[in-house]
Amino acid sequence: MSDNRNTIARDFAVQFLYQCESEKVYYFSPSHFETFTANFNVPQSSLKMMRELVRATLDKRNDNDPLIETFTKNWKLTRLSVTDRAVLRMALAELQAFDTPVKVILNEAVELAKRYGNEQSGAFVNGVLDAIIKSGQAGGDGNDRQSVSGQAKNS
Repeated sequence: MSDNRNTIARDFAVQFLYQCESEKVYYFSPSHFETFTANFNVPQSSLKMMRELVRATLDKRNDNDPLIETFTKNWKLTRLSVTDRAVLRMALAELQAFDTPVKVILNEAVELAKRYGNEQSGAFVNGVLDAIIKSGQAGGDGNDRQSVSGQAKNS
Protein backbone atom coordinates (compact mmCIF):
# COMPACT_ATOMS: atom_id res chain seq x y z
CA MET A 1 0.00 0.00 0.00
CA SER A 2 1.18 3.51 -0.79
CA ASP A 3 2.29 5.87 1.92
CA ASN A 4 0.16 8.66 0.41
CA ARG A 5 -2.46 9.53 3.05
CA ASN A 6 -5.25 9.95 0.48
CA THR A 7 -4.45 6.63 -1.17
CA ILE A 8 -4.50 5.01 2.25
CA ALA A 9 -7.81 6.72 3.04
CA ARG A 10 -9.36 5.37 -0.18
CA ASP A 11 -8.05 1.88 0.54
CA PHE A 12 -9.55 1.79 4.03
CA ALA A 13 -12.75 3.43 2.75
CA VAL A 14 -13.27 0.59 0.26
CA GLN A 15 -12.70 -1.94 3.04
CA PHE A 16 -15.19 -0.12 5.28
CA LEU A 17 -17.77 0.12 2.48
CA TYR A 18 -17.34 -3.61 1.85
CA GLN A 19 -17.99 -4.26 5.53
CA CYS A 20 -21.04 -1.95 5.49
CA GLU A 21 -22.49 -3.82 2.53
CA SER A 22 -21.80 -7.19 4.14
CA GLU A 23 -23.55 -6.05 7.32
CA LYS A 24 -26.32 -4.25 5.40
CA VAL A 25 -25.44 -0.84 6.88
CA TYR A 26 -26.41 1.57 4.10
CA TYR A 27 -26.00 4.83 6.01
CA PHE A 28 -23.12 6.51 7.80
CA SER A 29 -22.93 5.15 11.34
CA PRO A 30 -20.40 7.01 13.50
CA SER A 31 -20.13 4.12 15.96
CA HIS A 32 -19.59 1.59 13.15
CA PHE A 33 -16.95 3.89 11.65
CA GLU A 34 -15.13 4.42 14.95
CA THR A 35 -15.08 0.68 15.67
CA PHE A 36 -13.69 -0.07 12.21
CA THR A 37 -10.98 2.60 12.35
CA ALA A 38 -9.88 1.48 15.81
CA ASN A 39 -9.82 -2.22 14.91
CA PHE A 40 -7.89 -1.67 11.69
CA ASN A 41 -5.54 1.02 13.01
CA VAL A 42 -6.39 3.58 10.34
CA PRO A 43 -3.63 6.22 10.42
CA GLN A 44 -4.73 9.52 11.92
CA SER A 45 -3.42 11.34 8.83
CA SER A 46 -5.94 9.46 6.62
CA LEU A 47 -8.91 9.48 8.97
CA LYS A 48 -10.59 12.72 7.88
CA MET A 49 -10.39 11.90 4.16
CA MET A 50 -11.65 8.38 4.79
CA ARG A 51 -14.60 9.66 6.84
CA GLU A 52 -15.58 12.19 4.16
CA LEU A 53 -15.28 9.62 1.36
CA VAL A 54 -17.37 7.08 3.22
CA ARG A 55 -20.00 9.63 4.21
CA ALA A 56 -20.27 10.99 0.65
CA THR A 57 -20.44 7.48 -0.81
CA LEU A 58 -23.19 6.35 1.53
CA ASP A 59 -25.11 9.65 1.28
CA LYS A 60 -25.08 9.51 -2.54
CA ARG A 61 -25.70 5.76 -2.84
CA ASN A 62 -29.41 5.92 -3.72
CA ASP A 63 -28.82 8.57 -6.39
CA ASN A 64 -25.65 7.03 -7.82
CA ASP A 65 -26.63 3.36 -7.98
CA PRO A 66 -29.06 3.88 -10.90
CA LEU A 67 -26.41 5.95 -12.71
CA ILE A 68 -23.80 3.23 -12.26
CA GLU A 69 -26.27 0.58 -13.41
CA THR A 70 -26.97 2.58 -16.58
CA PHE A 71 -23.32 2.24 -17.56
CA THR A 72 -22.72 -1.41 -16.59
CA LYS A 73 -24.31 -2.61 -19.84
CA ASN A 74 -26.76 -5.41 -19.09
CA TRP A 75 -25.45 -5.95 -15.58
CA LYS A 76 -27.66 -5.25 -12.59
CA LEU A 77 -25.72 -3.66 -9.75
CA THR A 78 -26.55 -6.65 -7.56
CA ARG A 79 -24.67 -8.92 -9.99
CA LEU A 80 -21.42 -7.01 -9.51
CA SER A 81 -18.99 -8.07 -6.84
CA VAL A 82 -19.24 -6.18 -3.57
CA THR A 83 -15.74 -4.80 -4.08
CA ASP A 84 -16.47 -3.53 -7.60
CA ARG A 85 -19.66 -1.85 -6.33
CA ALA A 86 -17.78 -0.25 -3.45
CA VAL A 87 -15.03 1.08 -5.72
CA LEU A 88 -17.50 2.41 -8.32
CA ARG A 89 -19.70 4.07 -5.69
CA MET A 90 -16.76 5.67 -3.92
CA ALA A 91 -15.10 6.93 -7.11
CA LEU A 92 -18.35 8.42 -8.37
CA ALA A 93 -19.00 10.12 -5.03
CA GLU A 94 -15.47 11.53 -5.06
CA LEU A 95 -15.94 12.79 -8.61
CA GLN A 96 -19.10 14.58 -7.50
CA ALA A 97 -18.14 15.95 -4.12
CA PHE A 98 -14.38 16.43 -3.99
CA ASP A 99 -11.93 18.69 -5.77
CA THR A 100 -9.67 15.78 -6.70
CA PRO A 101 -8.38 15.60 -10.28
CA VAL A 102 -10.43 13.15 -12.37
CA LYS A 103 -7.30 11.30 -13.49
CA VAL A 104 -6.29 10.67 -9.87
CA ILE A 105 -9.74 9.34 -8.96
CA LEU A 106 -9.83 7.08 -12.02
CA ASN A 107 -6.30 5.72 -11.46
CA GLU A 108 -6.89 5.09 -7.77
CA ALA A 109 -10.24 3.36 -8.47
CA VAL A 110 -8.62 1.06 -11.04
CA GLU A 111 -5.82 0.17 -8.63
CA LEU A 112 -8.30 -0.57 -5.83
CA ALA A 113 -10.39 -2.72 -8.18
CA LYS A 114 -7.28 -4.67 -9.20
CA ARG A 115 -6.25 -5.08 -5.57
CA TYR A 116 -9.59 -6.23 -4.17
CA GLY A 117 -11.45 -7.56 -7.19
CA ASN A 118 -10.82 -10.27 -9.74
CA GLU A 119 -8.59 -10.18 -12.83
CA GLN A 120 -11.21 -8.25 -14.86
CA SER A 121 -12.14 -5.75 -12.15
CA GLY A 122 -9.60 -3.07 -13.06
CA ALA A 123 -10.65 -2.94 -16.71
CA PHE A 124 -14.34 -3.13 -15.79
CA VAL A 125 -14.16 -0.26 -13.28
CA ASN A 126 -12.09 1.77 -15.73
CA GLY A 127 -14.63 1.26 -18.50
CA VAL A 128 -17.67 2.10 -16.37
CA LEU A 129 -16.13 5.21 -14.81
CA ASP A 130 -14.74 6.39 -18.13
CA ALA A 131 -18.19 6.08 -19.73
CA ILE A 132 -19.84 7.98 -16.87
CA ILE A 133 -17.20 10.73 -17.05
CA LYS A 134 -17.49 11.04 -20.85
CA SER A 135 -21.28 11.24 -20.58
CA GLY A 136 -20.96 14.35 -18.42
CA GLN A 137 -23.07 12.75 -15.68
CA ALA A 138 -20.25 12.21 -13.18
CA GLY A 139 -19.87 15.65 -11.68
CA GLY A 140 -22.12 17.41 -9.26
CA ASP A 141 -23.09 21.02 -9.74
CA GLY A 142 -19.87 22.12 -8.09
CA ASN A 143 -21.60 23.51 -5.03
CA ASP A 144 -21.06 20.39 -2.97
CA ARG A 145 -17.47 19.71 -4.05
CA GLN A 146 -14.79 19.52 -1.38
CA SER A 147 -11.06 19.75 -1.48
CA VAL A 148 -8.98 16.68 -0.68
CA SER A 149 -8.55 18.06 2.84
CA GLY A 150 -12.32 17.84 3.30
CA GLN A 151 -12.96 21.58 3.21
CA ALA A 152 -15.85 22.78 1.05
CA LYS A 153 -14.77 24.23 -2.26
CA ASN A 154 -15.61 27.93 -2.61
CA SER A 155 -15.70 28.29 -6.37
